[in-house]
Amino acid sequence: MLAKRIIPCLDIANGRVVKGTNFIDLKDAGDPVSLAKIYNDEGADELVLLDITASNENRKTFIEVVRKVAKNIFIPFTVGGGISSIQDIRNVLLAGADKVSLNLAAVRNPGLITDAAKLFGSQCIVLAIDVKKNSKGWEVYTNGGKTATGLDAKLWAKEAVKLGAGEILLTSIDADGTKQGYDLQLTNNISKNVNVPVIASGGAGNIDDFIDVFQSGAADAALAASLFHFGKLKISELKKYMQIKKIAVRI
Repeated sequence: MLAKRIIPCLDIANGRVVKGTNFIDLKDAGDPVSLAKIYNDEGADELVLLDITASNENRKTFIEVVRKVAKNIFIPFTVGGGISSIQDIRNVLLAGADKVSLNLAAVRNPGLITDAAKLFGSQCIVLAIDVKKNSKGWEVYTNGGKTATGLDAKLWAKEAVKLGAGEILLTSIDADGTKQGYDLQLTNNISKNVNVPVIASGGAGNIDDFIDVFQSGAADAALAASLFHFGKLKISELKKYMQIKKIAVRI
């Protein structure tokens, strides 16, 4: 059985880590390099760095922050936000990232997934899917949850994997920052319909939420921010608890 992964997420705006609720009401959570070092030392399996205002502000990703983080940690990390071309992907990987996360650019140009996977390998290409629930299921949103695309999340996930995406970063906008638990139905629905790892994101409020998303949600990894950033839960404590609950995890 493959070990489940715990992944802190650093949402970055104006060079600082921030955290909000439902993608709004952002609060400062610290310096990205300092937090990355803390999570590296605490036993995080990976990190995700998202430049959350890059697409809305129509600018490129924060390469200097990526370089600094790469010099200070020894675990894999993914970078997303404002990545819209092969050259952008190359720049981020050369700056030290292990993977890139595509969202808006992939929706606009699905062929970018295929081109990137061929050049850099599917293992480097993560499709980020931000979704809201509607009467028909779950709809994909872009631009930090501001723009509805009309895409069905499950169909888009399956299509992106066919195109070459090697992993899915699945965020419930409805659950984001609420601390009411992951959307288990959504996560299970996507996880059971693709043959690549799914990272669950949005809603972690306590230690049992992680157990639920691995067991009931069938997630391969769990991403969280608020719980870790504000000291509510230590990664080492979480991993010990996962062992007690018979969930495979790297200690």
